[in-house]
Amino acid sequence: MQDLATGPPALIGRSARVREINALVRKLGRADSPVLLLGETGTGKEVVAKAIHNAGARGPFVPIDCSVLGPLLESDLFGHTRGSFTGAVATKPGLLEMADGGTAFFDEIGELPPEIQAKLLRVLQEKEFRALGALTGHKARFRVIAATNRDLAREVDAGRFRRDLFYRLNVVVVRLPPLRERREDIPLLVAHFLAHYGREHELTPEALDAMMHYDWPGNAREVENAIQRMVALISQPCLRAGDLPSAVQGSLAAAQCEELERLAAAVNGPSGFAPPRIPPSGVVPIEELERRAINEALAATHGDRARAALMLGIGRTTLYRKLKRYRI
Repeated sequence: MQDLATGPPALIGRSARVREINALVRKLGRADSPVLLLGETGTGKEVVAKAIHNAGARGPFVPIDCSVLGPLLESDLFGHTRGSFTGAVATKPGLLEMADGGTAFFDEIGELPPEIQAKLLRVLQEKEFRALGALTGHKARFRVIAATNRDLAREVDAGRFRRDLFYRLNVVVVRLPPLRERREDIPLLVAHFLAHYGREHELTPEALDAMMHYDWPGNAREVENAIQRMVALISQPCLRAGDLPSAVQGSLAAAQCEELERLAAAVNGPSGFAPPRIPPSGVVPIEELERRAINEALAATHGDRARAALMLGIGRTTLYRKLKRYRI
C-alpha cells in the first residue's frame, strides 16, 4: 500500500485545510467506505478521488461523468448485450463492470436522472447489476467515490435527489475549500503549474501579487489555465502583471479603484476626493496629476512601493524614477 506521507500530496498547498485533507486521504485509502466529495468546480475533487484510490493500491479507477453520459446513460453504466436495442451490434461492458475490483468515481452525482438514481441504489445495495438485454445479473464489487458541486441535502429536500441514495453516499464527507479561502496556497500552485508548463518562465512579484488578490471563481483549474495560456502566448521568460488574463487584470483594476475611493473617503470625507486646485490656465499639469496619483497609491498601500506600482499600473523601476523626479 502506498504511503502518502512520503509520496505526493493529494492537494498542493500548505494551508491548514489542505493539510487536513491530505492526512484524511491517507486514512481513507485504507478503508472501503463510500466517500462524498463536495466543492466548487475546479477545487480538485477528481484529484482527491484518485489520491484516495491510489492510497489503497486497488484495481482500476473508473471516472463516470454523470453530467455528460447522454441518452444511452443506462447502457454506458450497466452495459448491453448484442441486439438489446437498435444499434447494439455487439455486446459492450458497462462502466460499472469495468470498475470491478477498483473504484467507481461518480463525478457530478447530483446530475443523475431520478430513474438512474433508483437503479444505482439497487447496485450499491445488492452489489449486482444487469446489463441491458441480459437474462442474468453480474456481480461487481467496487468502491464508490462521488463528487458534486451541488448541495445534495438541499437537492434531497427539493425532491431532485433520492434520500436513500444520499444516505448511501453520505458516509464520509470531504469538503474541498475554494481557493479564495486558502490564498496562501496560490504561490505553490503557480510554481507547480509553471514547472509543468513552462520551466523557463517566472512571474514578477507584481504579477504574483495580482494573482494573490484575485478570487479565482474557477479555483485551481482556473490558475492552471491562466499559467498555461501565459506560457503559450508570452515568449519572454518574465511573466508580468500585464500578461495576466483579462479577468485577473479587471479584478485588480476594480480593487485599485475601491482602495483609492476608501482612501479618499477617509481623507476628505464621504464626498470623495477633494477637487483639484485649478491653476489660472484652467488645466492641471500632467506632472501634478502623476504626483497626486503616486502619493495616493503610497498612502493606500501604507508605503509599500511594490503594491503602489501595481496599483498605478507601472513597474517598480518606473515608480522609483518618478519618486526621485518628484522628490516624494
